[in-house]
Amino acid sequence: MRNVIILHGTGGSPDVNWFTWLKAELEDKNMQVWLPQLPHPEQPSLRQNADFVHANCPFTINRDTLIVGHSSGAGLALILAQQNNGPIGSVVAVSVFHDNSLKWEANNSLFDVDFDWQKIHDNAQKLLFIHSNNDPYVPLDQAQYVADHCKAEMLVIPRQGHFNLAQSSDYRQFPKLMEILTEEIK
Repeated sequence: MRNVIILHGTGGSPDVNWFTWLKAELEDKNMQVWLPQLPHPEQPSLRQNADFVHANCPFTINRDTLIVGHSSGAGLALILAQQNNGPIGSVVAVSVFHDNSLKWEANNSLFDVDFDWQKIHDNAQKLLFIHSNNDPYVPLDQAQYVADHCKAEMLVIPRQGHFNLAQSSDYRQFPKLMEILTEEIK
């Protein structure tokens, strides 16, 4: 059995966007899925969130683990890969960013752990970044920077905003992501 962690972003919760839909889809494929409510989503910290995941994850994060993160949850997914004592299966980061150069006050405390791009690359057997060319919150160059530094693949899906309900009520589901993940979990 593969294990999956789904991580929401700043101001989010497990109940918004496509997260609960994805959890149900993956569980239908006999995956063990953990979709936690991360602490202090209104002012997240990568350090606190990583500590929370390490303390509460119901399974060992290892080669059989897929981590899917959205927005600041994507940054957390990278930190979890970086901090893991051994290899993990895959990280799929949707709308990832690496600093608060956008000056969003809610993310003032987010980047309290430095990224070690080489360690992230070495610890994750597969890294995939998914971004849109019209994300109103995270410019494409933010995700491209992370993908380049991790030496990872980036998939740009045109005109999908931040892949959330602000873009469209259709983002209660994310079939394209499930299609991508189906390839990852074969």
